[in-house]
Amino acid sequence: MSALSYYLEREGIMTTGISLVRENTASMRPPRALWVSFPLGRPLGKPGDAAFQHEVIAAALGLLGRPRGPVLEDFPRDAPVAAAAEGAACPLSFPKQEGSPTSWAARLRSEHAFLAPWYALSLRRRKGRTLVGVSGEAPEALLEGLATYLDTGKKPEDIRWLKRAVEDLKVWALEAMTAQPGEYDPSAMNRSLWQDTVLGAAILAFYHQFQNSEKAGDRMVARMLAPREAVARENG
Repeated sequence: MSALSYYLEREGIMTTGISLVRENTASMRPPRALWVSFPLGRPLGKPGDAAFQHEVIAAALGLLGRPRGPVLEDFPRDAPVAAAAEGAACPLSFPKQEGSPTSWAARLRSEHAFLAPWYALSLRRRKGRTLVGVSGEAPEALLEGLATYLDTGKKPEDIRWLKRAVEDLKVWALEAMTAQPGEYDPSAMNRSLWQDTVLGAAILAFYHQFQNSEKAGDRMVARMLAPREAVARENG
């Protein structure tokens, strides 16, 4: 769509769009784009919330008032949290971390092994279709990479790799969680990802690492890693 917008603009037709992956949009530099911090596949936020969806659309269309670009603005709000569906089940009871191995590597490996059978089941149900793969690396390798940084206290220098690793691992975990019996409740699964998993804790650790930097660019990276809702919930 970013490439198409250039052709349309060249013919005098102004364009605007909604971005779910900020770094990709920043690199493509479309004429106008609104970045939203919503899950992949939900550019307008929670389904059925017409008022909020119209707010997002109005913000994107409002960029048409900017005659020159490239323009990349951030939507100031996260999507409203959907109420948990009545009767939804979640048999995935993540192991408690008390008394578990202290290294990030060991904890992430243990959680990955716990979720792997669920992911395999979800993959079979979807006939092999998956959204995992933007990084081009296996989830196991991505986990090892994240753990190395966290266990050594070093900050990743390759921001693109970090963002893609985080996106792939989040999608992998969420796809594993969709194999659970009961009513599908994406909001509950997202809450569980950030509240109950080692992966969520690891991503938040990277968030704080970048958020506490004096560099404005680092703080922008932090915002791309974790939604405000997850950070607010962590802080109570």
